[in-house]
Amino acid sequence: MAQIVTVAGIDVSKGWLDVALWPDDTIARHVDREAPDWADKLATWLTEHQVGRVGLEASGGYEIEVMDALQARGFVVIRFNAWRIRRFAQADGQMAKSDRADAAVIAHATAVLRVKHANVRPITLGPLVELLNYRRRLCDWEVDCTNQLEHLQDKELRRQTQRRKASLTRARTAIDLKMAALIATCPAWRDLAARLRSVPGVGPVLATTLIALLPELGAVSHKAIAALVGVAPFDDSSGNWCGRRHIMGGRTMVRHVLYMASLSAMRYNPVLAAFTKALAGKPPKVIIVACMRKLLTILNAIARDKTEWQAAATCPQSRSAG
Repeated sequence: MAQIVTVAGIDVSKGWLDVALWPDDTIARHVDREAPDWADKLATWLTEHQVGRVGLEASGGYEIEVMDALQARGFVVIRFNAWRIRRFAQADGQMAKSDRADAAVIAHATAVLRVKHANVRPITLGPLVELLNYRRRLCDWEVDCTNQLEHLQDKELRRQTQRRKASLTRARTAIDLKMAALIATCPAWRDLAARLRSVPGVGPVLATTLIALLPELGAVSHKAIAALVGVAPFDDSSGNWCGRRHIMGGRTMVRHVLYMASLSAMRYNPVLAAFTKALAGKPPKVIIVACMRKLLTILNAIARDKTEWQAAATCPQSRSAG
């Protein structure tokens, strides 16, 4: 007789956690995150109920501390996209939304949904991820300043905006130097960054982004890595209807940086340039996404084989098999 495995779902808030079990969702607990020993109490309670697998959803970064605490104590932790959990609740007929109800839905999803690549989150990547996130915010602020300067007429306001933009640019440069120094402290990161940057069109920002936000690079197939980033095409057909294939989901920040790198690689990378030429006549967005996927496949193979671009470029088709 099959044994029913007990799993837990956690709805994460800034000040507290609501925890529910599955299959018996009547068992629940409210945990105050202000308590100094909240992680130990939570782990003890989960252990008492023989829970080994815990699910939670992305909550703007508030879930990171919970994930790290539970993984450090031996629990398998699955982080779900909030959109996926909401759709699961609707499919399950759970229309009510509260912290406790959400915890029960997450617990049920953790038990029945198929989860790929449920790897332990590398805690060592935390500082690098933080720098990347802040750099992204600085870039957004720089763009805001540029947009404002197109419309501002007042000379003093223009001077203030120009000074603010220059300050943001200096701050971004400092972040870039700090990330480079951090990459240099780890031989594995340093070697991987060098291999990735050997590919024409790949700069330090993309290499750092892949190391920090896509640790699966080189460990999964080319189809899986494309799906993780959100550049894998999905079918849209039913019966006689055959719609256009489309992309959706994935890791937004990785995709944004990959997009900018692909625009450069389409011009200066011989493999990508030839690939772009072969796609002539297709819609521009289709060409760009295809090149993003092609570049990601090459980088995945390079990370997997621990080789550099010169070796990969001799046989790009076989090397990009992922």
